[in-house]
Amino acid sequence: MVGDLHIHTRYSDGSYLVGEALAEAALRGLDYISFVDHDTVDQSEAAFAELKGMKATGCQGLPGLVSGVEISAYDAERHRKVHILGYGYDEKAAAIRQLCDPIIRRRHENTLRQIKILANEGYPVSEEEVRKIAAGKDGSGRWLYKQHIMLVLLAAGRADEIYGITYQWLFKGDGPCAGDIDYVDARLAVEAVRADGGLPVLAHPGQTDSWDFIPALVDAGLAGIELYHEDHDKDSFRRSRQAAADFGLFLSGGSDDHGDWGSNHRMGDIRAPFGTLQEMRHRGASRLPGPIYN
Repeated sequence: MVGDLHIHTRYSDGSYLVGEALAEAALRGLDYISFVDHDTVDQSEAAFAELKGMKATGCQGLPGLVSGVEISAYDAERHRKVHILGYGYDEKAAAIRQLCDPIIRRRHENTLRQIKILANEGYPVSEEEVRKIAAGKDGSGRWLYKQHIMLVLLAAGRADEIYGITYQWLFKGDGPCAGDIDYVDARLAVEAVRADGGLPVLAHPGQTDSWDFIPALVDAGLAGIELYHEDHDKDSFRRSRQAAADFGLFLSGGSDDHGDWGSNHRMGDIRAPFGTLQEMRHRGASRLPGPIYN
């Protein structure tokens, strides 16, 4: 089975509509995928509905869907961001929603603040333009991100690339739009995914230097660790495998594809390790695709 468990859509900071992403996954021969948009589970329900409709029209080769989310969290002891992926949670996702709704609203309000700052400093950006880009042609994008601001600046010729010099100057360090929101303790994110019948996975620990936090996350219920990711080098591969062996974690992976918005890889370029879906099934995730096992 060939899968990609790390794809983003318009429901957060990706350019894909869920239908476009499903069609692209079919073209790329993927057997299963997961949309792990930041701090929201709305994309999963939309994707399941879209997949059902596409099958009804006779579309062939469509992938199985694993419900997914990427929770923006924090390690307060080491003052580092930690991302927790959640897979196979139940349809209601009540605990995840309760935890994530305040996060995504704080990010949205922070983006509105950044828009006002830039407008006051003479940048050609308005809330209306940012909302239009975020929404997409189907209106699915509700929440605003700084990436959407950058797309407005790109269209106006005030930036050369989405994550280039302009982005760094505006949003990092002492930039006029610098400053982050408050995130939840990563252990609470792990517990929320578990409460909804899902499997919590530590995302790209090599990117966030989350290695020292793994024992505490395991105590909270961590089930897996991301092995294959674009920011992982040979040392990250070694440490991820060692952590999996030491703590009984399963290995995951994916492309972290955001579509046309700053992606280095497209879906399927980086895949989940062979056997990942079977391992998730063995560990009792609540909501995994079934027919592809037949």
